[in-house]
Formats: sequence, structure tokens, C-alpha cells
Amino acid sequence: MKKMHVKRGDVVRVISGKDKGKEGKVITAIPEKNKVVVEGIAMVSKHQKARRQGEESGIIHMEAAIDASNVLRVCPKCGKAVRTGVKILEDGSKARYCKKCEEIFND
Repeated sequence: MKKMHVKRGDVVRVISGKDKGKEGKVITAIPEKNKVVVEGIAMVSKHQKARRQGEESGIIHMEAAIDASNVLRVCPKCGKAVRTGVKILEDGSKARYCKKCEEIFND
């Protein structure tokens, strides 16, 4: 399995593409494809046909997956989009941290 710098639930800022500068929460992380689905980012229109009786057909607006390299995690302390690193704590566990202000994230 491939490692990614963001996880589901992280608040991220888009750093390139049509939604540059927008922030949102990661809904899904897809490590096999190195992609993430972010709430309210990369909205696409999907034309959906009714599959069952009583179900409506129409145009549905949903989020598309974007490459993980186009997002950076937002640090809760300094409020900036930052790179993250991994520190090994005294008890031997690993924790991600902000490379700007050295704040350890509570994952």
C-alpha cells in the first residue's frame, strides 16, 4: 500500500488547479491512485438515469477525485497550508507534525 501525506478527515487547501485556494475536508483517500476526494472541491455534473421505479433521474452534482499532490494540510495552530513530517514520540509511536511551527497533529 502506498503512503500519502493526507488522510480522511484532514482539512486541506488546494494549491493548484481550478479550485486553487479553496479549503475543504478530505472525504475519501485513494492511496492506490494517489488521489483524494475533498468536500466541495472539483465539482462535476453526473447525468443519472433512474434504475428503479420511484427513483428520480436527473443531473447530480458531486465531487471528483483530485491528485493528492495538489493539496496541502492546513495546520490548526498557524492556519497555513503546510508540509507534514513524521516524528517518533518517546513512547515509540509515530505522529505527524507541521514543518513550519513544529505543532504535533492530534490524529
